[in-house]
Parts: sequence; structure tokens; C-alpha cells
Amino acid sequence: MFFKVENIHKKWDSTTVDFCFECEKGTMNCLLGPSGSGKSTILNIIAGLEENDKDFQLKIVLDGTEIQDLPHAKRQIGMVFQNGALFNHLSVVDNVAYGLISAGMKKKDARKKASEYLSFFNLQGFDKRLPQTLSGGERQRVALARTLILNPKLVLLDEPFSALDAELRQKLALQLKEWQKELGFTAIMVTHDKQEASTVADKIVVLE
Repeated sequence: MFFKVENIHKKWDSTTVDFCFECEKGTMNCLLGPSGSGKSTILNIIAGLEENDKDFQLKIVLDGTEIQDLPHAKRQIGMVFQNGALFNHLSVVDNVAYGLISAGMKKKDARKKASEYLSFFNLQGFDKRLPQTLSGGERQRVALARTLILNPKLVLLDEPFSALDAELRQKLALQLKEWQKELGFTAIMVTHDKQEASTVADKIVVLE
């Protein structure tokens, strides 16, 4: 099994999340449920951005390695948020190149690779644009490019299209499935949209 998580447990107010999950390499998986069901909390715990309840022994295995005790930056997990979380002071190409430069790649080489990645996501010619000049769909494609260029072992997608209108959301869901199959990355995506989940997922887990 490529990815496995056991004993995610988080309790707050009147909600309790008790979750375990596993998936194969190269698959797209969806957590489907309404707002407040704990979908984003599950992703944040997997990514190391939020702590599990201490009375429960969390175990996360990714590609044969236990990662639950590693800091977020060491887990080889990429994450795409609902709002894209782009750096507004950086150009599109520098947003995508940011992780490569932080990892030690020369800026010139990182920008070249980022520009090539932008073309893959149908964003050729967007290099010098600033994020605030982009549409919602364009911002999310830039966010995907910025995450996937680092070749993470697992990609977490936190309702990446929920802020978009229904027609664009469906279009990007179809494109995401194509990109996922072509690049072969493993992903867990959370959504409240049944149609979106059916469009992209190899496996759907329903949270009540």
C-alpha cells in the first residue's frame, strides 16, 4: 500500500473526526462530505499542519516510510488550498519557481522549468502576470503547477475549485483528472460536490 493513515482523531465542539484510510500509488481519492464534517482537518493532520488528539496514536505511512513525526516540510507532501494561497508580490512564474529556488536550484533554471510547467497547464504567456490579475480558475491552475513542480509523493487538494462557478468547476475537475493520469501523481481531494467527486475520483470516502 503506497499511503496509509491510522487513528486520525480530532474532537471539537459537537464534532468528532475518527478516520483511517489507505490508497494505491497513482490514484485520485476524494473525501466527500458537508461543511463541518472534518475534511480539511484530516488533510491538515496528514500534512503536519494540525495536531492529532494526543490520546490517539497517529500513524502515517507514505511510500514505505512513517512520516507522522516529521515536520511538514519533510513529509514530501504538496497541498493546494481553496484560495490558491499564491504570493501576490511575485509574478506567476516566480510563484511556480518558488519551491525550486528554496530547494537550491538556480533562479534562471527554476524559472525555465516553471515556464515549461505553466505551458502544461495551458498558462503559456502568463509568466510576468501578477496573481491579482488572474481569474479564479487561472489562480488555481498556478497553485497546482506550483505544487506539482516539486514532484511530491502525495498531493492534498482542499476544495480547490469550490470558489468557482459550477461550469468552470466541472471543467477544471475534468482537466485535473487528465493531468493526474498524465503526471501520475497520487492525490487526496476533499469536496462537498458529489458530481465533482464522481468526475475525478478513483475512490470516494463519504464523511457524514
